[in-house]
Amino acid sequence: MGASLLLSACNPNPQQHEKAAPTAQAAVNGTFTILHTNDIHGRHRPFAVAPGNATSQTGDAGRPPSSFEHAGTVGGFAHLATAVAQVRQQRGPANVLLLDGGDTFGDDFVANQTKGAANIRLMNALGYQFMALGNHDFDYGSARTRELQQLARFPMRGANVTDKATGEPFLGDPTQVFTVGGMRVGLLSLTYHNTGLTGNPKNTAELTFGNGLEAARRYLPGLRARADVVVVLSHQGTKVDELLARQVPGIDLIVGAHSHDLITPPRQVAGVWVVQALSDAAVLGQLTVQVQNGRLTKVEGIAPTLWTDQYPADPAVAALVDSLRAPYRAQLEEVLATATGRIGRQYKSPSPFDQLAGELLREATNAEVAFLPGVGYGVSLEAGPITREALYTLLPHPSKLVTMTLTGAQLLALLEQSATNLNPGDDLKRVGGLIQSSGLAWTADLGRPTGQRVRGVQVNGQPLAPTRAYRVVTHNGMLSGIHRYTTFAQGQQIEKLDKGVTDVVEAGLRRRGTIAPPVLARVTIQAAKK
Repeated sequence: MGASLLLSACNPNPQQHEKAAPTAQAAVNGTFTILHTNDIHGRHRPFAVAPGNATSQTGDAGRPPSSFEHAGTVGGFAHLATAVAQVRQQRGPANVLLLDGGDTFGDDFVANQTKGAANIRLMNALGYQFMALGNHDFDYGSARTRELQQLARFPMRGANVTDKATGEPFLGDPTQVFTVGGMRVGLLSLTYHNTGLTGNPKNTAELTFGNGLEAARRYLPGLRARADVVVVLSHQGTKVDELLARQVPGIDLIVGAHSHDLITPPRQVAGVWVVQALSDAAVLGQLTVQVQNGRLTKVEGIAPTLWTDQYPADPAVAALVDSLRAPYRAQLEEVLATATGRIGRQYKSPSPFDQLAGELLREATNAEVAFLPGVGYGVSLEAGPITREALYTLLPHPSKLVTMTLTGAQLLALLEQSATNLNPGDDLKRVGGLIQSSGLAWTADLGRPTGQRVRGVQVNGQPLAPTRAYRVVTHNGMLSGIHRYTTFAQGQQIEKLDKGVTDVVEAGLRRRGTIAPPVLARVTIQAAKK
């Protein structure tokens, strides 16, 4: 990308307006473009993909994950910059709006070292204009999120997250109006209502996360009066976005995030257009929005995969990426072990990587069972060298090991809670994926009544004994009750170890040297019949 294209990426022309009294405006006609990403999770460089291998696997039980049509490398901010600049050049910078749906600046080794600043600087370079806060955008604490807002040249907002001390929206007004292609485009951002259940409670102690639908009902009438088109930038997941479309009037378009879904072309739910752009900047969502007589009439969209051989790296952004990585290059590129085949992460089904990690945690603590939360970030380990950078995409957080004893009945309660999380009956109560384990085999039928879904539990090949005490290893996040796993706090002989989960897994990889994909335990999740 030449200097002129980079300049347009850094200085897009759509004008941002502060809140003002509604003014009469003649009905407008025209077309504008929205570019959107979501759930980048700190992924600033290209990564390898192959058929059958999405980025982090998400989706409802029984639904196949998104995949890639062939092997290659995708993503990275330098290649994303080229894709963005091409669209701005083709359609005119004043006709293009660049948005991000959140979970953006953490979950990566460089992100951890810079506490999110690296990705914010890259987003500034591309000229992002608005971002919804995701649950992982609080992983460095809300005070750090405030600092990153000062660094960002774009608003980061969530209408349903408020400051407990003031009752005001965190970081300011969650609505913005831009003039794009001569039309007033109103934006409202929503964050994940269960953020407090997905990370360290201390990170968000000063904040309250409320119901996004209720927040939308409060803000939309005023925004609607100031805009020709109303867009909700939503970090709530597709299921909740569909509820939002059906239950809250006044929305034209929902640009989604959180569930890592690839929703393209745009689909309509109760007359509202809904889209999402996978994750990890593997694709770039591109929407063409048509307005006639002051009303949105049609949305067309694509989400091209950002194959690095099709979108050459922008030199200036590539240089910025290199400069951000330079202080940590030796640590990033250090080889820990060698994989003999792909070791991927699954979210709502048994995960090969998490089973491997659980095995290594059990080896280090002589535990019979290991538990890790079902999470949706990370990139599969491909056959070949496993670097520290690759490991940190999958285990980026500073969680510490915890050992304890739990009875068989308590193990069953944890599995039942996981089955409830997967199908809670109320989409607003969804949190986390399948609990990941090592040492267990079990079956869950999500169509059965809550609390009666799990059967056939075995511990290391033996039937579960309800009254027997089992030695268990997990981490301090699970002990604190993330994803509603409150049973861990009821364990006996609880010991908090000063050992990081990532450090222990790294040591285990080094010890083994050659890592084969694990043989998955028999864990079967039967989807509820519709």
